[in-house]
Amino acid sequence: MDLLAHLEAYVATADEASFSRAADRLGIAQPLLSRRIKTLEEHFGGLLFDRARRQITTTELGVLLLPYARDVLDRAQRLRQVAGDAGRTRVRAVGVPAHCAPAALARAIRAGTERGITLGIRELPPLARDSGLADGSLAYALVRVPPERGAFRVPLGLASAPEAAHGERLPGQAGSRRAIHLDDLRPRRRRTGEPASPVTVLTLPEDHVPVCEDRLERALARAGLPPGRFRPGGSAATALAETLAGRALLLCAEPFARQHGARWAPLGDRSLHRGYDVSAAPDRAGAAVVPDWLAPLLASAVGAVVRGSGASRRGAGDVPARLAARG
Repeated sequence: MDLLAHLEAYVATADEASFSRAADRLGIAQPLLSRRIKTLEEHFGGLLFDRARRQITTTELGVLLLPYARDVLDRAQRLRQVAGDAGRTRVRAVGVPAHCAPAALARAIRAGTERGITLGIRELPPLARDSGLADGSLAYALVRVPPERGAFRVPLGLASAPEAAHGERLPGQAGSRRAIHLDDLRPRRRRTGEPASPVTVLTLPEDHVPVCEDRLERALARAGLPPGRFRPGGSAATALAETLAGRALLLCAEPFARQHGARWAPLGDRSLHRGYDVSAAPDRAGAAVVPDWLAPLLASAVGAVVRGSGASRRGAGDVPARLAARG
């Protein structure tokens, strides 16, 4: 027995004092309403209505049970309302790279709130963002793709210490905007004629994805550099410390370098830049839809520019995005 449906028939009949009017109120046929009343009477073991007269009246049992029936229906209605509100306001997890611009993430959170959507930001490495979309633990995510295929591109370059150790100049420290090529990392002879120490370039976890590592390996081979010239730098804090100490260079985006006081010069090989798409986890119908307003806000948080766009298409008012676009 659908208790709620039967109680609704009972309460409506008591209010209307008529089977026909109660049926109209509930939008059901009168025979169905009569069957529900009869089933409820059998369940409670007594008549709820006196049908002996032309206008039905509520029996003593019907009067006694009526407040409790109304209370059950009221609680069921509140339960449905709370469940509906929870569904509309549930947190939608968003996977982003580590060290995004907080101001840009704040704009995304505010934009979601204005639309009745609560966004929960999670900083995750690239492979964890992909798996989060696959298993449904993430609603949306910035995913790594080849830069020529992504909707957004983050120009990469080499960061270096403000002043190199012992006055030695490293590639990218001349203060110019000249693009650096991997050939520039070949050891040069010092003025004394002694060969300079090989320059090590550290990479961040955000670039530890197959598409990036494979391209970097091929680019190093073309430039005649050993694969060990680029190595994982561990955490961002560790890589930055080595870079700012003048012991290495760091492959990163310009906003990240400038934020921590490092010098930065763009990388000439655009195939090594970061490419991004904003993806969504499939819903119950199998559709994966990203809100139009969300993608550019997440892209600006990593300093991305729209692929193939001019300056007018870049994140207006977002300083990190404009700085990255200059590369």
